[in-house]
Amino acid sequence: MPAPYPFGETVRILRAGPSPGRDPRGQPLPGPDESFDVPGCVVTPREQTPTVGGSEQQARDTVIIGWTVYAPAGTDIRTTDKARIRGVVCEITGEPGDWGRNPFTGLRGVVQFAADRVTG
Repeated sequence: MPAPYPFGETVRILRAGPSPGRDPRGQPLPGPDESFDVPGCVVTPREQTPTVGGSEQQARDTVIIGWTVYAPAGTDIRTTDKARIRGVVCEITGEPGDWGRNPFTGLRGVVQFAADRVTG
């Protein structure tokens, strides 16, 4: 069954438009808000296994560091975007992947991206 999934989640993509210029200190001014909702996404937790016996392990085997999101085909996701998932703002990490077209059915595949929680 192709996306959007009827029982999927809505993910908000946070995107700023092009900068209109620079402030008096030379820093770029934020562009206009171009954020949008993507309904029907599959959101799965993404984990990282710390080094066994390392200082990061702290008596646990895995640590959830963010989510993997499967968005409907054709969704425009950029590495400069952020995503609000379940009320948490996340950075898009890595290049979003377009699964392309299924050679058996001809249907377009999902757009997959990793989203890490913003900390600090």
